[in-house]
Amino acid sequence: IIRKKMSNNILFIFNIFPGVGGLETVSNNIIDYIGKDFTIYTLSFNAVNNAPTSPAITEIFQFKTDNEISIDTAKVLLQSSRRGVLAVNGDDGYPYAIPINYVYDDDAQKIYFHGARAGHKVDALRACDKVCFMVYGNETIKEEDWAPFVQSVVVFGRCYLVESGERATTLLKRFAMKYYPSEQLVDEEIAHAGKAVQIFEIEVEHLSGKEIQER
Repeated sequence: IIRKKMSNNILFIFNIFPGVGGLETVSNNIIDYIGKDFTIYTLSFNAVNNAPTSPAITEIFQFKTDNEISIDTAKVLLQSSRRGVLAVNGDDGYPYAIPINYVYDDDAQKIYFHGARAGHKVDALRACDKVCFMVYGNETIKEEDWAPFVQSVVVFGRCYLVESGERATTLLKRFAMKYYPSEQLVDEEIAHAGKAVQIFEIEVEHLSGKEIQER
């Protein structure tokens, strides 16, 4: 929803779907169309306080929802989960979502995962680096034993291939250590896989989490 006050060159943008493809895309597209002589204010609903967001967004007012979980709680789930679902922009505009193993680096605000050098996922990432990643878990019983509470985390960001080299090998080993019982097995697996495996990184631009009851 766009409201424009022409006399003072102020543009208000109201968005109820924050994240990649939301405020940043809308703001940048409008700036390209009308020029940069406007002060832009953006209002976003259902985002999480203190979540990382793109610096291209001029100003965000964030409102908490009843089922929101804190960023720290969301990061704990993201850190502890063993697998998640990666969604990319596929062929002909169809989304393509696949389960992946991953490792989350809170300090770097990045998610790392491995994959083959060829395939639909790789082709999609070459065409568009914008991705969505989600995990869910921490199922608990608080009220009715037939209707558990479940937490989920959604991440928006940009995904890049880590170029081959020492850093890529270090990240691949760090990723593998999350799943293998010993460093020896990790080294053997990396040596066996050789150059057939590569490591990708997702730069986290927006992170949010919630808890709902399945009823």
